[in-house]
Amino acid sequence: MLENPKLYEINTRVWIRKFNKESNIPSLKCIPPEEWDQLKNKGMDIVWLMGIWKNCPTTISKYCFEPGLIRNYEKALRDFKPADVIGSPFAIDNYVVSPNLGDFDDLTAIREELNSRGMKLFLDFVPNHFSADSSVIKTHPEVFLSVDEELYHHDNHTFFKPDGSEFYFAHGRDPFFPAWKDTIQVNYYSSEAVEFMINTILNIAKYCDGIRCDMAMLALDNVYYNTWCGVLNKMHYIKPAEKFWEKAIKRVKTEYPNFIFMAEAYWDLEWEMQQLGFDYTYDKRLTDRLGYAPVYSINEHLMADISYQKKAVRFIENHDEDRAITAFGKHRSMAAAIIISTIPGMRFYQDGQFEGKRLKLPCQLGREFEEPLNKCIYDFYDKLLLITKDPVFNKGNWQLLTTQPSWENNTTCSNILSWKWCYENQNRLVVVNYSDVLSQCRIKLDVRGYEDIILFRDLLHDIDYFRSAEEVHHSGLYIELKPFQAHIFSY
Repeated sequence: MLENPKLYEINTRVWIRKFNKESNIPSLKCIPPEEWDQLKNKGMDIVWLMGIWKNCPTTISKYCFEPGLIRNYEKALRDFKPADVIGSPFAIDNYVVSPNLGDFDDLTAIREELNSRGMKLFLDFVPNHFSADSSVIKTHPEVFLSVDEELYHHDNHTFFKPDGSEFYFAHGRDPFFPAWKDTIQVNYYSSEAVEFMINTILNIAKYCDGIRCDMAMLALDNVYYNTWCGVLNKMHYIKPAEKFWEKAIKRVKTEYPNFIFMAEAYWDLEWEMQQLGFDYTYDKRLTDRLGYAPVYSINEHLMADISYQKKAVRFIENHDEDRAITAFGKHRSMAAAIIISTIPGMRFYQDGQFEGKRLKLPCQLGREFEEPLNKCIYDFYDKLLLITKDPVFNKGNWQLLTTQPSWENNTTCSNILSWKWCYENQNRLVVVNYSDVLSQCRIKLDVRGYEDIILFRDLLHDIDYFRSAEEVHHSGLYIELKPFQAHIFSY
């Protein structure tokens, strides 16, 4: 497993348009090597090419123009046209490269380009469902959750009869929302389906170094049963003896020992997913707490066992979330970025985040609005990514620190988060005022054996501070920070 890697998500179908504007025919072949050089220079370890698999154009007119979706399209694209809708990349026909993008040879070439730079390639795996018009329905109907005609007539939103099929099936869904009508549900109570899905991962693993598993927790035994218990009992399906993810990950890693599994997971099921073999799991709880929770709850979140935290995927935006600068605001988003970039775990960034993009793009769209560069945000990330490229933030030992009052009855120390990294002779101290008020604190550091006067260099602002080692050790380093401001000290 990589130590505290940085991952960069790319909405492939949209992103590659910028490399072939004249012919307007995007292709994986169009990506210049310099793009990978730039990401490597920013410290990225993994590139996730989201949305490269073939989907079904036939689902677009049937499912992609619901009123709510159209409102989202118009919000993201001021000059939205129906032709901009190219279908969901998570309603997959089958796991072959979309002919609109290229083929497996192109994908292999990209992986080689990344690997030659010491970077890895991630691709999508959607365990819960395929497209409602997937060709797999005809070739392998046993993969999907079939139902009887009575269930279909009782609820024709959740259940459907595919075109040309004599059978009825369930649309994909999670237990808290109506079914996704552009999908068909995989049947994890079918041994044939389990084998088919494992073999699918094994085939994907030939072309990449890891997979991001969409809504991975939906394939857990308890979640799957709670979602589909009515169907499973009525149709007399029998629960499999082995847990899908445990079986799948073991099989894949037997053949590809270094293959990486990353789970999109929610509902406090992250620990369970890790115990089943996932190398990394989403940390949506931290994202939410950074958005609205009190600072003490963020601090408590970071008290989790380090073995768990190292497998946590830290992010403040991705294709499912609002853009960070929109969701958090400018200054809060920068403070949050410092936090997720300097704590243990995978640091996850989305294409456009470094440029300060504000508009969330619905995944069904194949074009985005060209936003102006936010120079302030861009310069900030440029500095932050340069600082966090240092091995101390990847290979070092991390420790959460306690902030103490600067003087009696000053409680603003509770607004400040702090931790340190140590690696060989390098030390980094991160201090963030994650509040909207001026705040002070003291932070005690063990500096026994240091010179009497210690240089604390603020790498974020290129400012040097000289402090007494005795004061830092006994009373604590004095900190005063304006709202949502931070220090990253080298000392």
